[in-house]
Amino acid sequence: MTSSLSGGVFDHDAIDLKIKEKEELTANPDFWNDSDNAQKVMNELKYLKGRVEPWRKLIKDAEDLETLYELGIESADQSVEEEIRPLLEQTTKEFENQSILNLLSGEVDKNGCFLTIHSGAGGTEACDWAYMLSRMYIRWAERNGYKMETVDLQEDEGGIKSTTIQITGDYVYGKLKGEAGVHRLIRISPFDANARRHTSFSSVFIFPILDDTIKVDIRPEDLRVDTYRSGGKGGQHVNKTDSAVRFTHLPTGIVVTCDSERSQLMNRATAMSILKAKLYQHYKEEKERENAKFGAEKKDISWGNQIRTYVFQPYTMVKDHRTKYECGNIQSVMDGDIDQFIDAFLQAQWKGLPLAGSDSDEDM
Repeated sequence: MTSSLSGGVFDHDAIDLKIKEKEELTANPDFWNDSDNAQKVMNELKYLKGRVEPWRKLIKDAEDLETLYELGIESADQSVEEEIRPLLEQTTKEFENQSILNLLSGEVDKNGCFLTIHSGAGGTEACDWAYMLSRMYIRWAERNGYKMETVDLQEDEGGIKSTTIQITGDYVYGKLKGEAGVHRLIRISPFDANARRHTSFSSVFIFPILDDTIKVDIRPEDLRVDTYRSGGKGGQHVNKTDSAVRFTHLPTGIVVTCDSERSQLMNRATAMSILKAKLYQHYKEEKERENAKFGAEKKDISWGNQIRTYVFQPYTMVKDHRTKYECGNIQSVMDGDIDQFIDAFLQAQWKGLPLAGSDSDEDM
């Protein structure tokens, strides 16, 4: 069961050895004395077993299908085909799913993520579009049973200027990292009294949540900390203390904020997690010099840089300009049905297909 799938080599023998080592640790009578470390080991064990056990089941299913096929040939029983066909389709789909997960073998692919959305060109219309995108990703997270929390929100009269959402669950970063880039909206604006068609843009940034196995050093002298009073709706919701936190990393100029909690201490902890995630990605880009890999996050939030377009009028369609995958049911997509786009992007990577750039209006 050793295969090369664009993202690396799947070595089941090495994984089995790691599983054995972890299980030996759990058998130690003192294992649970350090509950934090014990939980870490159990999570690693779960992750490792999750990588090999589905493949073993796939091999068994394939062998069962082969046996069933041979029995059908020997008995010349045509009805066996009707039995095999749905089983073959199911096994093939599971093979593709596991192949994609095998591609998500990066250092942080299995982690959760911070998802940040910024409104771009388009004024009030763009702020509304940023809100619609945040709702789409929240619905997607709900569909998949992931935990989420809004850690920063800058509102505007017509929607939001920016927001950062923390999403935790298995492989969230690996699945969502392809969502980074500029998203374009085309519709008849509800804010236009003349009912004209408008084009708006918002950008999506994806940063991994880092666990204890990944170290990002931040020197105190490189960090400027500002506190301020977070906004509210007024009345009893007004925050009367300077609980909101802004961190500025001086060497890189990276700025993060958090105002979701009433406690400054909790906001500091969350802001530090976001800063470490952004610095990890920054240093990764710098070290590997793979500008193309993360280039979508650095492009202008405007025409010509979009990775996906959402059209509401005069027809409905969502089209990814990299994979050319498209869907006509835009309402379903806006309600969080984006796994089809995520899978199309990951499958294109798995198959080694070239990912195209953005299209012109003529292609829409």
